[in-house]
Amino acid sequence: MAHSYMNQILHINLSKGSFHHLEPPAWMRENYLGGKGWGAKMLLDIVPENADPLGPENALIFLTGPLTATPAPAMRACVVTKSPLTNTFLDSYFGGYFGPEIKYAGYDAIVFTGKSPDPVFLQIDHNGPSLVPAKDIWGQDAIKSNKSIKSRLGDENFKIATIGPAGENKVPFALICCETNRQAGRGGAGAVMGSKNLKAIALKGDKLVGIHDQKKFNLALSKANKEIQDSLECQGLMATGTAGSVEFANETGLIPFRNFSDGTSPLAAKLGDKGQSQKLWLSRSACFGCPIACSQMGAVRTGRYASFVTDIVEYETAAMLGTNLDIGDPRAVAHLNRLCDELGIDTISAGACISFAFEAAVKGLLKSTDDLKLEFGNAKAAADLIEMIAHKKGPLGKLLSQGVKKAAQELGYEAEPLAMHIKGMEMPAWGPRGIPGMGLAYMTADRGACHQRGFPAGYEATGMEWKGKPVKALELEGKAELVFSLQNYLAGTDCLVKCDFGAMGVTPETYALLLNAATGSNIQASFFDELGERIWNITRIFNLREGMDINDERLPRRFVDEPLPSGPHKGHRITEDDMKYLLKDYYQIRGWDEKGRPTLETLEKTGIRLDDKFRL
Repeated sequence: MAHSYMNQILHINLSKGSFHHLEPPAWMRENYLGGKGWGAKMLLDIVPENADPLGPENALIFLTGPLTATPAPAMRACVVTKSPLTNTFLDSYFGGYFGPEIKYAGYDAIVFTGKSPDPVFLQIDHNGPSLVPAKDIWGQDAIKSNKSIKSRLGDENFKIATIGPAGENKVPFALICCETNRQAGRGGAGAVMGSKNLKAIALKGDKLVGIHDQKKFNLALSKANKEIQDSLECQGLMATGTAGSVEFANETGLIPFRNFSDGTSPLAAKLGDKGQSQKLWLSRSACFGCPIACSQMGAVRTGRYASFVTDIVEYETAAMLGTNLDIGDPRAVAHLNRLCDELGIDTISAGACISFAFEAAVKGLLKSTDDLKLEFGNAKAAADLIEMIAHKKGPLGKLLSQGVKKAAQELGYEAEPLAMHIKGMEMPAWGPRGIPGMGLAYMTADRGACHQRGFPAGYEATGMEWKGKPVKALELEGKAELVFSLQNYLAGTDCLVKCDFGAMGVTPETYALLLNAATGSNIQASFFDELGERIWNITRIFNLREGMDINDERLPRRFVDEPLPSGPHKGHRITEDDMKYLLKDYYQIRGWDEKGRPTLETLEKTGIRLDDKFRL
């Protein structure tokens, strides 16, 4: 009977150049669904304990979900691996058209292990999978190599994921470019790909994705699309994309300014939707099957950076490469964004590394030169540093290419307060000093500092109701339960694999209807919370096994020691006692002991059976 799984996993052993097709076990579909769930369990089972993230024993897994490549709105795909930046679990998501092509090629997941002796790319078409020599494109940037492969194959219809020089040089926050303007950005999956001598993956499929009950699916689809159209949050994204968040974050005191020294910036209006629409935007654009179309395609048409085509400068990039560096020209920020895309670097980590360098120079810990003036507001220096990081050029490029945690450790104790990270992953662009629930979400996120594993800021900054009561920004009580619930639901629906923006409109009940109609399952809306809690414990087991220290579940010192200088929460910080209270409450709600370890009772309650092993 038809359903939306392809029922095939492709394993490529790059050391041997071999291909192996596997059928996913029934327990994996039932208990982990797809996407993040499959990736978390597969990583735990097939990656040896204490494996080097950049060694051949690490796995690089591209995953779809049961709703990927169906008409269900706003679906995506993801990549899972052990992060070279944090040494912990990593899941990174991407939109666009590469994810659906994995299923059109006939697979629910593609798993890479080993290391190719020479640079290669994977090609999958109607002839099946093959490894193609890639020495001639090794060294090309991520955008150019995409074009080179399509030219060599003589077919623009291939969907391609590539790495740039940063991935080849194993920079631990290198990204994977999944077709132009869509990246698996955080945590260094591109470095893992580079460590395997895998330059790209080129897919052109001809398989059909089935639906179990087309009539019920169409009814659920109509319901989902209406929920998106009626959602005020989705309407805002349709109009301005995430650029609309720039001025909101500034007004609420959450935007990073000069390496998070403050939470407001005079440049916000220039970098938000109004500034970008004047300088950049021309027309809207959408990912596969998405009615939101949050992208705004345009071009830098004037000024020193003209001329090139650009997508919207997303909030995180506008903040981390803009206000965080005290750069207010959206054309300059678009240029920096483009450089990161071409070279294959995460813009969030890049912005944090550059602001670290600028402030370290202000403090006298790094020195400017005549050719490289390390100072806030210097867009040319920022561009030069991006190039240096990607190529590990010179002592400064090598220093910053490690990420801010290791860079600060090298520079010494005085530099550590300037290093904005948690567990080695650089902070995203939502300062938590006025929203302690967001601070807790950062401290406990399974991949390090991440705003996408739970976003209580949406409640805290607006007073939105939770369980019938408005959430008070500075209150600590109840924040652990809020974070717990948000983390579980997001992890559960990341198995579909959904986009967070679609989830602002589509209800849990409608996701359940879509899933049931697509696969023939019979789940209720509460299933996603239960699934998410199971997955959160699986990733916790993995991270503890790999040596994660719960003493690292803390905020950067700046947020603890330095009160906010301005904004609605001026004078506020998150104290040591605040962090202890939040973590103690959170561990108890999760069913973890005082050292943050899941108890046997918790494993039983969440349905984790560690004896069920996925094997290649």
